[in-house]
Amino acid sequence: MISLLMNILWVVLFGFTGALAWFMAAILMVISIVGIPWARAAFNMGLFVLWPFGQMAVDRRVLTGREDIGTSPLGFLGNVVWFVFAGWWLALYHILAGVVWFVTIIGIPFAIQHFKFAVLALAPIGKAIVPVETMGMPRY
Repeated sequence: MISLLMNILWVVLFGFTGALAWFMAAILMVISIVGIPWARAAFNMGLFVLWPFGQMAVDRRVLTGREDIGTSPLGFLGNVVWFVFAGWWLALYHILAGVVWFVTIIGIPFAIQHFKFAVLALAPIGKAIVPVETMGMPRY
């Protein structure tokens, strides 16, 4: 119940505009044609930014127990390209938003989410978004 309430507050206060930044990055990647492989990751992260509470990003290698193209050296290279063209400005966006939210006591949970997104924005390739229960964590 708390997770639902936090997600509703998140969407109303910030989630929509934060997700919009990720969706805009995905659209720009699709338009460039060269960026199509990264567009899916940006879109998935945009959905995560839209409704974050009760979910978490985990390395797919940890989740599945095996390596795939996103968790291989090609995935590392993909994350380097991502960082250069999109990751740093999305991370900066979330850091600035997190600092603004951290000013108020009520905004601290939102600031923490922004800081998590800032880290995720640096290297989203090879990550999966799963419910927290999947990783054995309680849902609040």
